[in-house]
Parts: sequence; structure tokens; C-alpha cells
Amino acid sequence: MDLNLAIQFGQLVNAAYAIAPNDLSNQAGKIVTAGLGSASASCEVITSLYANDLATEINPLRATSQVSIGLALQSTTTGDAVIALRGTQGILEWIHDANFLMVPCPFLSGAGNTEDGFTEMYNSLAIGTAAGAPTLSKALATLPWKRPVTSLTICGHSLGGALATLLALDVAVNTPPPFKTPLVYTYASPRTGDPQFANTYNHVVPNTVRIANRLDIVPKLPLPPLYDHVLGLFDLNPVVLAFPLKFLVKPEIPCLHVLDSYLFLLSRLAAGTLLPLDKNCIP
Repeated sequence: MDLNLAIQFGQLVNAAYAIAPNDLSNQAGKIVTAGLGSASASCEVITSLYANDLATEINPLRATSQVSIGLALQSTTTGDAVIALRGTQGILEWIHDANFLMVPCPFLSGAGNTEDGFTEMYNSLAIGTAAGAPTLSKALATLPWKRPVTSLTICGHSLGGALATLLALDVAVNTPPPFKTPLVYTYASPRTGDPQFANTYNHVVPNTVRIANRLDIVPKLPLPPLYDHVLGLFDLNPVVLAFPLKFLVKPEIPCLHVLDSYLFLLSRLAAGTLLPLDKNCIP
């Protein structure tokens, strides 16, 4: 795995987090710079991405609330395109629900089953806020790209990782080149579907890096054998094996899960500029 790319795409996801969920204004034209030092690159936002939020038993009305969920971007110098999808606080409510029901994969017959909440949210993933706005997968090839697209990377954190997994398989089977061969980076993604779904995904989308902090609870859910992870695991260890044990990140559920902690741990491995932890997550 390329650590610099992992950091760069994670920072693009952080750019999606920087937009308040209830800010439905289109960020098109905004320039975002991501990466460390000489590996940094600038991207222009092509359009904001929207979806209905993740419904939970604690807050079922989330599903009626449209939120800003991500960005479609393109390099300012090349044809490289990126879809960056953020997570939601609702993922912690989802853990408490512990239902994890399944529905058939909505865009590929025979591809197994996927988690119902993620699937419902994915089905609402669109390039506009108006009723009937085109879904992202259907609109991808017709977005106002600044130059011909030569590659597509799909990246997401937490719930956004599950959405990225669904999107990657969808575009791989239902869109024209060059979208059919996406590179995928996910961070703290939960399991998205059953073993049949994961097996289908692994055959169709082999260029996947699934980054998981080994103490983060979200990537451990929903549990096997009903659910299975896609391949591509890159394991992050937030503990230094010494006596006594040294935690690099405060061992609390939110701190182990947030994207800033993932980027901090990745930057330690890259042995360059150390990206900061959230001040509340410093052990």
C-alpha cells in the first residue's frame, strides 16, 4: 500500500467532513489540497454529493433528513477523479441497534445481500438535492469533469467506507471505462454485505485497500458469519508493545474511530510530517 496515497485520499475525505451535514450548498469550484510535502496535490470540487442520512432505532427520522455526504473531485493537473465520502455520527447509534438486517444487493443480481441501512442510504446517494436528482452511479460519466477522466479513486471513512464499497462495485459493473476499474481506499469501514457479496466484490474490484484500526469497534461489525469483509486489509496498531503498554491514541470508542486518528497513525508509518490527533484523543 502507498502510505502517501492513503493519507492524501484520507485528507480528501476530511474535506468532505469539513462541510456541515446540513450545508446543502454545492461546493463546486472549491480547491482542496491534500497530501504531505512533495506528495501533496490539488483537486477541484466538481460537485457536492447528497444522501438521506442513516436511519437508526434511536433516531429513525435521520432517514428523512438529506445531508451533504461527500465530494466529487478532479486533479487540477490531470484526469484523475476522486469520490470522497464521509461518515456520520449515526454510525454509533447503529452499533447500539444491533439489528444489521439484510436486503438483496440493489444493482447486481446474484451479488448477495447488503446491510439494509447502508443500502437504503446508498440508493439515495445523488448529485443534487431536488426530488428525482440523478443517483451518483448513473450520473458519474456525465458530471462536468474539467478534462477527460483517466482514473477513478473512491474513498470513504466509516459509513462512507460502506458507501464507497457499494459504489465501487456498482460503477465497476454498470458504468463505462475508465470508471469500471476504480481504486478504492476505505478507512474504518464496517462489513457491508454477506460472504457472497464480499466474494463478488473481491473478484470485480480487486484494487481495494481497507484500512482498519485493530481496536476500532466499527470495522468489527456486523459480525460474521452472516457478514464478511472485502479483501485488502491494512492493519493499523494504536498500541506500542512495551511494558507498560503505550497507547498512541486514547483508548475510547470515538477516538479509536475518528479519521484524524487514522491519519495520525498512517503518518507515523510514513515517517514524515506527523499529522495531529484531536486534542481530546491524545493519551
